[in-house]
Amino acid sequence: MTRKILIVDDDQKTRVLLKTYLEKNQYEVILSHNGESFVAEFNSQVSQLSLVILDVMLPDTDGFALCKIVRQRSNVPIIMLTASSDETDRIVGLELGADDYIAKPYSPRELLARIKAILRRTAMDVSAAPRYYRFVGFTLDLVERKVTDSAGEPVALTGLDYQLLKYFVEHPGDVLDRNVLSEETRGRDAGPLDRSLDVQISRLRVLLKDDSKQPTLIKTVRGAGYVFSADVSTSGV
Repeated sequence: MTRKILIVDDDQKTRVLLKTYLEKNQYEVILSHNGESFVAEFNSQVSQLSLVILDVMLPDTDGFALCKIVRQRSNVPIIMLTASSDETDRIVGLELGADDYIAKPYSPRELLARIKAILRRTAMDVSAAPRYYRFVGFTLDLVERKVTDSAGEPVALTGLDYQLLKYFVEHPGDVLDRNVLSEETRGRDAGPLDRSLDVQISRLRVLLKDDSKQPTLIKTVRGAGYVFSADVSTSGV
């Protein structure tokens, strides 16, 4: 099945280059040059999209506003293209629900590797794993890739939220270091100054109603990493 990717970037040369390169690698690519055209394409294609790529700087809006629009309607993976020296862009993007970021300048080959990694993680075979993981009133369904609370209401997880939570519930009680968590969710180690994982942990705590000042569900182990402290039960295959 051909994967469909929607890209918004105001630079025509970049758009054409990415389209040509990704299509050679068996992806179907839809291009937008500004926020307005992106929203129109997204609304018409949302159910068919495998991934969205958002440039932060656009003539009529910014990638952050578009990220919010996407997350209101879909959990499709999002990659954001950010300024190489601006950590703030990366942090804000992750807080809004982006799954990954690439600093400019970047090569099409690097972008392709990130795309493959995200799509590989979101399409992992779960046939041999338990279907349901239950903890403190929440239920994680690996088949439908969703989480519901004790009232049966869905919790709005991004693809990155899902991958992080899935790894936690599969390893309850284990101290997981930052590099392991970053590798499992982003496909790369966390650098010493990279705050992306910390932002994602904070976001997940909010979604699971875990007190950020005194967390009881996802605890920080100083100098070691994080531990998922809930009792987890499983069922279904």
